[in-house]
Amino acid sequence: MMIRCVIVDDEPLAVKLLQDYASRIPGLDVILATGDVFAALQAAQNNQADVIFLDIQMPELTGIQFMKILNGKCRVILTTAYEEYALQAFDHDVVDYLLKPFSLERFVTAVNKVRERMQATPPQPSSSATPEFIFVKSEYKAIRVDLKNILYFESLRDYVAIHTTTGKILTLQSLKSFEDLLQDSNFVRIHKSYIIAADKVSSIERRRIVIGDIYIPVGDTYMEKFREKFPV
Repeated sequence: MMIRCVIVDDEPLAVKLLQDYASRIPGLDVILATGDVFAALQAAQNNQADVIFLDIQMPELTGIQFMKILNGKCRVILTTAYEEYALQAFDHDVVDYLLKPFSLERFVTAVNKVRERMQATPPQPSSSATPEFIFVKSEYKAIRVDLKNILYFESLRDYVAIHTTTGKILTLQSLKSFEDLLQDSNFVRIHKSYIIAADKVSSIERRRIVIGDIYIPVGDTYMEKFREKFPV
């Protein structure tokens, strides 16, 4: 059984150790090893992982906050130097609680618990991997944004502006990360600087689409994808 895993820890040495342990276990595929908790959250929301090895004490978002946002969408193994969070962690149905420093043997035990859970409750086929909402990193907090409220994403040099029915949110997350997260969905990239919600388009004029009173160009590179979405 192949297990897809994400490793997230704000300590690079901890990430490296977990990667090393994972590389020794057949069938354990590390799809992402990072200190970026929001990248890990997006991977989980996009159904890319079977389990997340998650640190608790991280500066931008704690492991407990991460699990509350995740709301059971992915299995979690906590990796932490703090044993006082154990009771609270198991309230979120974590698979295991690895207290740092832990051995390879202890790591293997945790992975086997994941295998047992996956065999006992195989994943059900989903009609769509697209979530109903995403969490966006803006300044020092994570903001929930319902997809139905998004009009379009706009790249602005170092930032991405998410234009919604209630206002604009600025984030340092890349436009490509949103394109990957929302693939095979209502959203389509039509320009190097724009991803639009197809159901929010009010009209199409030559090489431009109109959303409300905003005109957005269609780039040459994205013309084929645009025509697939809007066969006019």
